[in-house]
Amino acid sequence: MGERLSSFDICAGAGGLALGLERAGFDPVLLLDKLAVACETLRLNRPRWEVLEMDLLEFDPVDHQQVYDVDLLSAGLPRVKATATLNRSRGSDLELELLKATMGLMYGVQPRALLIENVPDLVTKDEYRPMREFVDAELTHLGYKSRWFVLNAADHGVPQNREQGILVAFKGDALDAFEEPAPEDQFVTVGDALRDSMKAKGWKQADEWAAQADKLAPTLVGGSWERGGPDLGPTGSKRAWARMGVDGATVANEVPGPDFHWDPLLGRSGMVPLTVEQAARLQGFPPDWRFAGRKTARYRQVGHASPPPVGTALGQAVRKALGHAGAA
Repeated sequence: MGERLSSFDICAGAGGLALGLERAGFDPVLLLDKLAVACETLRLNRPRWEVLEMDLLEFDPVDHQQVYDVDLLSAGLPRVKATATLNRSRGSDLELELLKATMGLMYGVQPRALLIENVPDLVTKDEYRPMREFVDAELTHLGYKSRWFVLNAADHGVPQNREQGILVAFKGDALDAFEEPAPEDQFVTVGDALRDSMKAKGWKQADEWAAQADKLAPTLVGGSWERGGPDLGPTGSKRAWARMGVDGATVANEVPGPDFHWDPLLGRSGMVPLTVEQAARLQGFPPDWRFAGRKTARYRQVGHASPPPVGTALGQAVRKALGHAGAA
């Protein structure tokens, strides 16, 4: 892989993007998130990482100068809404304020490259055009060239239909060498991903269930941090899960035991619920990645995370472009 590069990860969450980038050869000099439980997850899995619990809107790089001139500034920003308005007062649209704060951070940090992950609509829909134009203008002013595109996590080994809006930007002409990650040849299905975990406690119908769960998972969503318990998403997602014999209205504490009778015709009582750990597998996390907090908080972290395999694919593409720029 060669020399390892440096990164600064903001809105790091449970570490999905940072973990993917680590596999691509980036080591974070700092990870920033305002949620205590997310910071606990990061420290639990990577004690050597420097993790700062702070709101991005309050962060000043002057106080953390190790972030200056990193190779990559990466951000899994909260999902910006089309209803957000660029000229509203601070605090009225938090997600938009975080996007604007990221642009402000570019002035102080001056990374060689920028990577932002968000909703695909931010890239494709006309309602978001003012945001894209604002971001592009800010980056151009700073001497960066940028590109927006959409990729699906399913094309990169994640057993889930999850489209992501991506922005990359590079100083100088490195963007000319950037190539969007190419899709892999084969999808991983829900059954492929979860077969072994379903067998962990001796469930006799695990193979039968896995054989018919031969589809991609619908997009996992974390839901609101303020209300509700864990489930696998809105009504449409729950219907898709039901077609795979999965109870999407809850999240289980344990995988099924040897006596569980799986029969979707019985309704929810005959369907198998997924655990937080299984949801994490569907998000592309490795089995040894642990999540801090109680069940709902753990599931929220999984649902809001960026899939690590996507981070790896993007990181490798960014790294290759930076290498071409360095050799030029």
